[in-house]
Amino acid sequence: MVTAYDFPSAVHVARAGIDIVLVGDSVAMVELGHDTTQPVTLDQMLHHCDSVKRGLNFAGSPTPLLVGDMPFGTYEYDDTDVALRNAYRFVKEAGCDAVKVEGGSVARAKTVKKLVEGGIAVMGHVGLTPQAISVLAGFRAQGRTAQRAREVLDDALRLQDAGAFACVIECVPSNVAAAITDTLEIPVIGIGAGGETSGQVLVYHDMLGMLSHPHHEQFVPSFCKKYAFVGHAIQDGLQQFKSEVENGSFPGVTYSPYVMGEDEKKMFAELLSADEKERQRKHDAAAKKLVQADEYEQLKLYGSQSASPNEDGEK
Repeated sequence: MVTAYDFPSAVHVARAGIDIVLVGDSVAMVELGHDTTQPVTLDQMLHHCDSVKRGLNFAGSPTPLLVGDMPFGTYEYDDTDVALRNAYRFVKEAGCDAVKVEGGSVARAKTVKKLVEGGIAVMGHVGLTPQAISVLAGFRAQGRTAQRAREVLDDALRLQDAGAFACVIECVPSNVAAAITDTLEIPVIGIGAGGETSGQVLVYHDMLGMLSHPHHEQFVPSFCKKYAFVGHAIQDGLQQFKSEVENGSFPGVTYSPYVMGEDEKKMFAELLSADEKERQRKHDAAAKKLVQADEYEQLKLYGSQSASPNEDGEK
């Protein structure tokens, strides 16, 4: 399983033969620039899921299973009808095949059961649950004590009993993940949880080095292997474009494919000549207007820092 957040990333993931695509709420961090996943809204998630769905369809068959992350604040209510209504939107509006929810408490299992009974396929998520970082005291590994490891296992069992078809387990010791995988009948997909799980998931931008740069590296989780350094190629391409525009080598003749016949060039020159003076007059008037507007803005900017003058020009 790999995350995707837009049309082009979905096309790449599908063409690579990845069997499950997750539109993760991690979009809040890797594409929208937030510090956590919590700020992303339901409408934003639906927007990204819809884009990914079109990318998967464009890539052709076989189409991966599409899972949409239900964002923070859309399914945690005691009234599970709220979660069901929001989950339906992922299926009906964005074309998702399933949704993912975080946590394995008794209350969360009740929500999962409600969704499944309502016809929604649900993927669970235990261990580190990023939406709950406020109560977890940050992005921290889970299950590193025997008691806490057992609690993570119990969370996963509750989700399975509630009807979840699969479960993500994040940032736990590999022996804990192995024990949970052996215990559950449903597939367990690991992220930072060792190699004994049924499958693995990574974030698209992390594994491809999208934010890598020759002179600095943005934060990437320690469990994430980089399979490419796309950020280097992006920087090279952007810098080359800038340089070629500045030195005039782009676009050049090669990338200026639209041409006018010689007769049409002559006629166009005659049309320009006919009103050359009028066009120059309009040009000068526009230039004068822009200069006056610029001076007005400067006066307004600096004038706002002092008292307004009276009618005699005195402050």
